Amino acid sequence: MRIGCPKEIKNHEYRVGLTPESVRELVLRGHDVWIESGAGAGIGATDAQYQTAGASIVDGPDPIFAECEMVVKVKEPQAVERAKLREGQILYTYLHLAPDPEQTADLVKSGVTAVAYETVTGPGGTLPLLKPMSQVAGRMSIQAGATALEKAHGGRGVLLGGVPGVLPGRVMVIGGGVVGFNAAQMAVGLGADVTILDRDPEVLERLGTHFESRAKTRFSNQANIEQMLCEAELVIGAVLIPGAAAPKLVTREMLGCMKPGAVLVDVAIDQGGCFETSKPTTHAEPTYVVDDIVHYCVANMPGAVARTSTYALNNVTLPHALRMAELGWKEAMRANPHLAEGLNVHAGKVTYKAVAEELGYEYLAVADALR
Repeated sequence: MRIGCPKEIKNHEYRVGLTPESVRELVLRGHDVWIESGAGAGIGATDAQYQTAGASIVDGPDPIFAECEMVVKVKEPQAVERAKLREGQILYTYLHLAPDPEQTADLVKSGVTAVAYETVTGPGGTLPLLKPMSQVAGRMSIQAGATALEKAHGGRGVLLGGVPGVLPGRVMVIGGGVVGFNAAQMAVGLGADVTILDRDPEVLERLGTHFESRAKTRFSNQANIEQMLCEAELVIGAVLIPGAAAPKLVTREMLGCMKPGAVLVDVAIDQGGCFETSKPTTHAEPTYVVDDIVHYCVANMPGAVARTSTYALNNVTLPHALRMAELGWKEAMRANPHLAEGLNVHAGKVTYKAVAEELGYEYLAVADALR
């Protein structure tokens, strides 16, 4: 199969869909890999390194979109990229379609076969292709929040760990999944006063066992969220409903009880955000203020640590890319129902139920798409 990897063009996105090591694996299996010149610059990978791995270097993205059977990316295709997609082509990347009607409409119109990293499953309903970026984003959320809390960045002027004689900052983490766990780990490591909220008793028990007295757990309901908001200096939104838009757990009205200069970090912004006042921001302008509350809502947080993120991502995405290249996407999905969960759009139809319901499309079951 001819596989192409264009340079990412989203604002301050430095990751790349394929590392030179991944290219080598694909080439060793007999596949033809095209890399856009400069695509790996953000992770320190040169064109020469890709060539040594066996890739062909092409100028610009057009040859890749025009001639490659599978396009491997990191972030969702931007409008200019979506215009280049074509029927029968495989697009393999993060999509986050539920809160993005424009992208969904363009993918449906293109006829492309779109496989989303974030909905590919693993045993027990896990999301193995989303997990490494959730780990990165969870850990980064505390770094970003701590910086935003500094007075020079518009925050309250609180050091999360405090100092002897001064209480540490209070961190509230909404959601105890991969993002929330990693955020709590970092916050606890800094010495902050951490509380994690979740609705699943098993998750709360697991978190309590892991953190013991270093972090508190609390059942997530409206009353507890409201109370904790009034006390927290930093709030991490770490809520996920796979493939669907995130629920709005914090309303604008609820900001009224928060301390001026407190910080909200919405890690769920890719799925629409879990705060009513959230809107996507970029690494160029990461924060904005609503009612004296600083909001950090960067939609591609892991892009700031591109090398770590790219290698972590390739570790989990490459095996599925190899299977689709060797067997064809249909046979690969027939053989692996977990990969089949990643199919979001095919030949003008939406094949992921949560996206179809959220955006009002007729749903085509994956089993029917595989016939």
